[in-house]
Amino acid sequence: MPLDFYLTSLIIVATPGTGALYTLTVALSGGWRAATIAAFGCTLGILPHMAAASFGLAAILAANETLFQAVKIGGVVYLLYMAASLWRGGEIEMSQEQSQPYNALRIIGKAVLINLLNPKLSLFFLAFLPQFVDGKAPQAIRQFVLCSGLFMAMTFIVFALYGWMASGLRKHILSKPRTVKTLYKGFSAAFLLMSVRLALAER
Repeated sequence: MPLDFYLTSLIIVATPGTGALYTLTVALSGGWRAATIAAFGCTLGILPHMAAASFGLAAILAANETLFQAVKIGGVVYLLYMAASLWRGGEIEMSQEQSQPYNALRIIGKAVLINLLNPKLSLFFLAFLPQFVDGKAPQAIRQFVLCSGLFMAMTFIVFALYGWMASGLRKHILSKPRTVKTLYKGFSAAFLLMSVRLALAER
């Protein structure tokens, strides 16, 4: 793979978005193990977009305004739900304990939904990755899968690193109730902002 593929992909992955933000909230709630599970879930959420691009469904999404808007509305509604949950303090339950019980399937389910309801990911696979795949080559599908796999690997590594760094600050943060409350509000505002950005997004 050319160097510009790695650099561009890394910039896209490292730019804080809904998946990274969710991983951070889970890290502060459940520690580094829960954060790793969240990063894994966000990575799994890329698979449907990769499959859609492989079977041409992403092109349909890009061309069909109604379908694009439907997926976008679903994503906006879910982000608003996340924002409301965090504002109430119901999405992450922080405690002073080092190891807090968590539901792995619930974390993965929420993480997958965050990426699944993001139509921009499908457009990413439709518009960006094909630049690095020779469509006329006999191994075009293999190249596409390789590029997708590398992008997913970078996603998991970067998100996990975000989560591990946040979990390292967990004890310090949880010792200050006012800081915890401010974090709830800050995360809520961030999800609200991302829902607005998604609502205003064009194909």
